[in-house]
Amino acid sequence: MSLETNINAEIKTAMLGKKEADLRALRAIKAAILLVKTAEGGSGELTEADELKLLQKLAKQRRDSLEIFRQQNREDLAVKEEEELAVIERFLPKQMSEDELKAAVAEIIASVGAASPADMGKVMGVATKQLAGKADGKAISAMVKELLK
Repeated sequence: MSLETNINAEIKTAMLGKKEADLRALRAIKAAILLVKTAEGGSGELTEADELKLLQKLAKQRRDSLEIFRQQNREDLAVKEEEELAVIERFLPKQMSEDELKAAVAEIIASVGAASPADMGKVMGVATKQLAGKADGKAISAMVKELLK
């Protein structure tokens, strides 16, 4: 079942259950899907990879906003972002734990033959492709830096 179909079903459920936070997040996802589908040059259909990228982008936006709101002591807005982030993350694949990420990055470093921080670009290129959807880009970058010291 496509993401769009799932979102539409979830919207109906959220409306019936009067879950405002869920509804806000689901409508944001639906709007983003429609924007991508109707964008100039778009095929009108989303692949699974496109759906994953879209959800990751929305989650990253919420995390960034959450961080800013917390810095500015706007807990009321931070709570809304947190609620929406929780809903978006339900549709994302399970994220890797720190130990799993460390093992995966160490394996990539070995396969690429990286030895110093100068090789970070080579490692990041492979790591971001292999770990797409499984780990956040910031987390991957931090782990690569740590392991290439």
